[in-house]
Amino acid sequence: MNEMTGTRPATAGAAARRALTVAAAAGAALLVWVAADPIGGAGMHARGQHVGPAAVIVSTLLIGLAGWGLLAVLERRAKRPGRTWGITAGIVLGLSMTGPLDSEGPGTYLALTAMHLIVGAVLIAGLGRTARVRR
Repeated sequence: MNEMTGTRPATAGAAARRALTVAAAAGAALLVWVAADPIGGAGMHARGQHVGPAAVIVSTLLIGLAGWGLLAVLERRAKRPGRTWGITAGIVLGLSMTGPLDSEGPGTYLALTAMHLIVGAVLIAGLGRTARVRR
């Protein structure tokens, strides 16, 4: 236990589970992209640009790492970091659902919506399970 903050530091096991969660979210988003673009022929265009696999992976990893960082801050500051994480991440997911509105075509809209929901579900549940309680 850290005497200054009153929290238990995250263990190496928790860090590994968080890293695996972020990687799983990126993998899940990539699977949706593969099903929609090369297999389904959705075209995957949003805001006039093609949404490629690199963009899917990089953006998911960045969001996942940002979520991990937020959870680490909440573990130090919030009385109930898991609950606070779930509420905050749910709000962010809701706001992110405006992103697919700029897509070009119904196939792209459905694929981007699915990506947002799957990534959100994996990160909210996966990172939330690793939340450490203040003591």
